[in-house]
Amino acid sequence: MSVYFGSCLCGTAKFEVQGELDSFYLCHCQHCQKDTGSAYAANLFSQSAKLTWLTGTDSVTTFTLPNTQHRKSFCKLCGCALPNTHSAGLLVIPAGCLDSKVAISPTAHIYTASKADWESKLDALVKFDGLPD
Repeated sequence: MSVYFGSCLCGTAKFEVQGELDSFYLCHCQHCQKDTGSAYAANLFSQSAKLTWLTGTDSVTTFTLPNTQHRKSFCKLCGCALPNTHSAGLLVIPAGCLDSKVAISPTAHIYTASKADWESKLDALVKFDGLPD
């Protein structure tokens, strides 16, 4: 059984996930764009893995967008996206909040019809290993 550890940006909320990850989607829907402030959300999904909060459960809050299935859990102190359980027990883990390495590669891009117009130009940009001078 695989075990993953994660935390929020400020370190208040820490968690453990035990079990296997089923898929890793890069979601380009408009909700995820607003949610992340970026081109897409990178989320891991599992039907069977179990989430255990190690610290900071009182700092975790969840927002569900009315009349949708879009749901986001985050730290009330730093705003970092955190795991949550959707209907039917589907565990959704924002990939960036994991402290453990994940062996699974992204499975697919989803909701690509909603891609940001500027996203197609990203591969042509100059790349830096850190902040440019």
